[in-house]
Amino acid sequence: MKATISVIVPIYNAEQYLAQCIHSLINQTYRELQIILIDDGSTDNSLSIAQDAAKQDSRIEVHTKSNQGLSATRNFGLLYAHGIYISFVDADDCLDLDFYDTLIQQANNVDYVQFGYKRVTDNGVLLHQKKPANKYQLVSACMRLYRKAIFDQYTIRFQEGIIYEDVLFSVDFWNLPLACKLLPYCGYNYIQHVESITSKRNIKAEKILFSSLNERMKKANGLRQFAIILYTIIRLKFHFLRYE
Repeated sequence: MKATISVIVPIYNAEQYLAQCIHSLINQTYRELQIILIDDGSTDNSLSIAQDAAKQDSRIEVHTKSNQGLSATRNFGLLYAHGIYISFVDADDCLDLDFYDTLIQQANNVDYVQFGYKRVTDNGVLLHQKKPANKYQLVSACMRLYRKAIFDQYTIRFQEGIIYEDVLFSVDFWNLPLACKLLPYCGYNYIQHVESITSKRNIKAEKILFSSLNERMKKANGLRQFAIILYTIIRLKFHFLRYE
């Protein structure tokens, strides 16, 4: 079976949630998947879980590398992807089983599909869900199904060695001349747990992020790019106020 969608899953010490993530991938109603599991130097049993899963499903391939962080691992995964479309999934999250069936039906004649998410507890209780009001609202790279040709044609990649890499990726991505389909579908499940990067505040990382955004704004190529970055900065300021 030739894969239509390449799913890139970076893994780092995710043994508690990884089996659930993989289960949601291999049981998708849409079957034409290349499932790329990349262990980023885990020190727990994550690699063993991934390797065991690969023995049970031929669509799974496992790659290993030294620990370099989420951005480097996603970029590494792009080297192995051969599907028409690219999807990023975090190892501690999971998908509704009709996730790719729903997205692929909307992917014709556009460069990417933008969708929403649900935030749920460890035991599956829904906390809230978020549908995209516009394509500039959700910064997570996991909230889009991309044509692989985007990554082949443009030099866009994830900036390595930083936290909040999705924000910088998104503002660069939004500046590309791409056609988008906005979909009010929330089939991606963020698992809310104490160890989540998104549940912690990192003041140093925030300063680096805003500095990077301000530098991009100074170099903005036209009013549209300037407005996108400014809009993102304002939304992030309100977002981080929740922690104060």
